[in-house]
Amino acid sequence: MTADQIQSFLQQEFPENPMFVESCENRRARLRLDVDHTHLRPGGTVSGPTMMLLADTAMYAAILTTMGGVVLAVTTNLNINFLRKPEPHRDLVGESWLMKMGKRLIVGEVIIYSQGDPEPVAHATCTYSIPPQSITNKS
Repeated sequence: MTADQIQSFLQQEFPENPMFVESCENRRARLRLDVDHTHLRPGGTVSGPTMMLLADTAMYAAILTTMGGVVLAVTTNLNINFLRKPEPHRDLVGESWLMKMGKRLIVGEVIIYSQGDPEPVAHATCTYSIPPQSITNKS
């Protein structure tokens, strides 16, 4: 799937999703989340669940661009390290890549940045389970 196809798919399936697919290529994806007041927690920082949503969606986009429309792929593990406080008025960027593509499990990582800042604010590792029918019907 292309970045535009993934963007359309995400808008259709998750209309409340505030992310934009900036780029996708084999085993990689880059997504941007428009940060607004709904993503902030007390103290003026982006909430952990917001960054986890970005990490999970960036991983899913990398899977879609690599395997096609595997709509029933599910997260089986997501581990995130919050490295430093993100800028509250900057969008977040998540860059994902798939480290291992097995027969049933895919493992990848996501680095999250405040847009325009080269220092990461979070690092996540994710594992997805791929349903058996998706392995033979890569569309």
